[in-house]
Amino acid sequence: MPHTTSMKEASVLLPEFRVPELPQWPVLSKQEEKALKDEIREMLKRKNAVLVAHYYTDGALQDLAEETGGCVADSLEMARFGSEHPATTLVVAGVRFMGETAKILSNEKRVLMPDLNATCSLDESCPAELFSAYCDEHPDYTVVVYANTSAAVKARSDWVVTSGIALPIVRHLADAGEKVLWAPDRHLGQYVQRLTGAEMIYWPGACVIHERFRAEALAQLHSRHPEAAILVHPESPADVVAMADVVGSTTALINAVVTMPNSEFIVATDAGILHKMRKLAPGKTLLEAPTAGEGATCRSCARCPWMGMNSLVNLAEVLRSGKNEVFVSAELARKAAIPIRRMLDFARSLRP
Repeated sequence: MPHTTSMKEASVLLPEFRVPELPQWPVLSKQEEKALKDEIREMLKRKNAVLVAHYYTDGALQDLAEETGGCVADSLEMARFGSEHPATTLVVAGVRFMGETAKILSNEKRVLMPDLNATCSLDESCPAELFSAYCDEHPDYTVVVYANTSAAVKARSDWVVTSGIALPIVRHLADAGEKVLWAPDRHLGQYVQRLTGAEMIYWPGACVIHERFRAEALAQLHSRHPEAAILVHPESPADVVAMADVVGSTTALINAVVTMPNSEFIVATDAGILHKMRKLAPGKTLLEAPTAGEGATCRSCARCPWMGMNSLVNLAEVLRSGKNEVFVSAELARKAAIPIRRMLDFARSLRP
């Protein structure tokens, strides 16, 4: 059995960053939306491009990605899909680290994004220079980083993980007697440590969206819907995770809605995921988990403002202009691809 210990948080001064307001895009009529989608379809075909979108983006983007032969998925599946697709241009509707990951795995391809300023609080809270120095202070630890990090942080790591595969990988490392330096989401790290017993130290980052969920308000909502299953992403605080019927990645939570017999679900992750859930399970009732208590002006604000920077409007503009290209040097991409491919190889080894 691996030695276990309480997790120790890195003592670092994290940089401040501004969380923007959720963008307000113009409301398109059905005719305007159809015309814009038709234009985007034509440009994707003409430019030999494919659209990949994250589950947290606007539903119109998700629909268009699937309608045009693209992909709607989590960040690593987006990158894997792009690397295997014959298109020479990848258009990534998501946040910056997703565009970078696509470029890492497809460095020879052109990667465009609707808005290069669409970042992620986890990425922003883990600057490569600070993180590299922390790793240097702990050379006897295996460095495991979440996908929500920059190319430079990935290049400094031994493993890259998603929320869907973090548990088996860390359990594998713990069984081998390895100590883990985890970054950047402390809530996900604590969840992994509780279930694996691994000896871990961790970076003090957090997702500004998932961290807003509140256990007391969740309990109040559940008391009004006692038959609802509670679905929680493990980036959420521990007391929220403890209330869950299912804890898992975006893909796992979607599968739970489809396969579980419950007619109601309370969903504690970014509300963008509800679009896919409703498409796959149209007869079920989905409730957004609350992010504040009774009397608050925002009962559920579980919408990433950076994901909200993606829309049909700026997607069309980037295809017209060719701007907002993602660049990762060949050498950095080579280094960052090593821990990503190590994870992908491990994932393949788990399949029957």
